[in-house]
Amino acid sequence: MKGQVEALNQPCIAVVGARNASLNGKKFAKKLSADLADAGYVVVSGLARGIDGAAHEGALSHGITTAVLASGVDIVYPPEHRALYQKILKSGAVVSELIPTTEPQAGHFPRRNRIISGLCRGVIVVEATLKSGSLITARLALDQGRDVFAVPGSPLDPRSEGPNSLIRDGAVLVRSAEDVLEVAGRPDKKVSELKSSDSSESQESEIYDDIDPETLKGRVLQALGPTPVAVDELVRQCQVSAPSLTTLLLEMELEGAVERYPGYRVARIGKV
Repeated sequence: MKGQVEALNQPCIAVVGARNASLNGKKFAKKLSADLADAGYVVVSGLARGIDGAAHEGALSHGITTAVLASGVDIVYPPEHRALYQKILKSGAVVSELIPTTEPQAGHFPRRNRIISGLCRGVIVVEATLKSGSLITARLALDQGRDVFAVPGSPLDPRSEGPNSLIRDGAVLVRSAEDVLEVAGRPDKKVSELKSSDSSESQESEIYDDIDPETLKGRVLQALGPTPVAVDELVRQCQVSAPSLTTLLLEMELEGAVERYPGYRVARIGKV
């Protein structure tokens, strides 16, 4: 990565879409990203032309954005986004799993999409055809237990086929940032707060990650009820690191003991 590591410690939301985006699509993506950044989210996208670029620009006007590249972090693609890339580095971050100097290739783009969705609480698709990379990102988000949002469009525009299809299949319809915030929740931490809390959180992980799995499972079951609870709150209540709890919750979900809900929340299934 390059840039500010603190950007990765904030709640993130992805805004992705077509490279050959319409003017209205780019205008909406820019406004949506600005409003989400103003609410406290780091907006994540892929630095591509079209919707991605508009999302980064909108987020920068009110907050922070992170770009996930299909190249090394030192390679700017497309070249016309070099100025945007430099602006992102000042307050946000540029991330890639590829080693520096790696040039972008077609096969790198679908792979990087899983990082975009994995970093975020949810993925918003603004414009996309049915076979676009943005729909791959949406499918990956579902596989990772993230929320999927979509901006509806005209049935006559092929760029609206992807979002309209996602909405038909159950994605959250987005008319404004409020529709996203109602489901994903409102961030309660800013970068400045996270800087001071990082050390205590790491110490807490070192202390409590040695808990016996069955003991931790008992704590989780005791803390949960039929009403969904934020996973962040569960981390604090059970005194365990987020990665450890995430792994346990996945196991418990597969066992049928807990159920995930939008907004990174979980609830217990069955009698308490």
